Amino acid sequence: MPRPMLLALAALMSLPALPAQAQGSEEPKVEVVTRGLVNPWSMVFLPDGRILVTERPGRLRIVNPRAGAAGAPITGLPPIATVGQGGLLGLALDPDFATTRQVFLCFAEARNGGTGTSVFRGKLSANFATLEEGQVIFRQMPAGNTGRHFGCRLVFGRDGNLFITLGDRGNMEKEAQNLANHIGKVIRIARDGAVPPDNPFVNRAGARPEIWSYGHRNVQGATLHPETGRLYTIEHGSRGGDEINQPEAGKNYGWPVITYGIDYSGAKIGEGTHKAGMEQPVFYWDPSIAPSGALFYTGDKFPKWRGNLFTGALAGQLLARLEMRNGQIIGETRMLEREGDRIRDVVQGPDGYIYLLTDDRDGKLLRLVPR
Repeated sequence: MPRPMLLALAALMSLPALPAQAQGSEEPKVEVVTRGLVNPWSMVFLPDGRILVTERPGRLRIVNPRAGAAGAPITGLPPIATVGQGGLLGLALDPDFATTRQVFLCFAEARNGGTGTSVFRGKLSANFATLEEGQVIFRQMPAGNTGRHFGCRLVFGRDGNLFITLGDRGNMEKEAQNLANHIGKVIRIARDGAVPPDNPFVNRAGARPEIWSYGHRNVQGATLHPETGRLYTIEHGSRGGDEINQPEAGKNYGWPVITYGIDYSGAKIGEGTHKAGMEQPVFYWDPSIAPSGALFYTGDKFPKWRGNLFTGALAGQLLARLEMRNGQIIGETRMLEREGDRIRDVVQGPDGYIYLLTDDRDGKLLRLVPR
């Protein structure tokens, strides 16, 4: 369908209309910080300016951006199942890291003849060489029998509770509507794994109390809005229907009952794009770009981009910059398409530059700087 017709149809249906795309404008300069990372997945800056990076095969390493080198793997990690899309994935620091030195890891764990998304908490030793006092504080239930759709982004809310994004495991999509399990959900727990008493389903019989929102397919990007502190998530659709959502407590985001995508076979999924009691996305992509990583930019190196939402793209091999106004996305600029990299994560550094991870056996940590 031609884009003008698609936009008109979206407007008539009160949908988040797809904005016009500008490609290649305001392209930043790309610098390589380091190479040789094996399928890097997530990164976070340490207080001293070094970067903690997960590699999907099961390694956690520290990169010194000034030296352009990655250190030896940190020891003390839990057993990690590297299967399909699974492995060592998401990463977050305790909000009180300067005092606690605690690191939170999201990973694929082998159990019950299958695998499941789990979250591990450990304390970095004084020399940052090992994780001590480690324990698993959350396990997605039930386990699955595929190597797909683990979710696994970790974000701390301003209240100190931890959001965990989960997937539908690729073959349990209907369970995303079932509150009795963790499949296709966003989870909210305390730092020790306890359930916050104000979670939306704490007092509902038959519902998992850790659930924050449900009806998600595979959330691979998550971040907080810098002004409101509200959670934004970015998730994979199938053929079309990648979504940006703003998950609220207890709300249903529709998968697989409503979606803007179709099955990989070309068949229809669910009942359409709208249904009473199910939330609409803030924005969606059709065709899919396979988004991953999420960042609201607040720095001073790219002043025109302040408040913009960024996401990498795997299949799309690009960086998407989404301009926002009054909580609505009003434009998209696609960048770095000539680089040909699968962009897995996007983070703002303390220096105000934007840092990216590329998903490859010879993965890179990149820094974007103004031209």
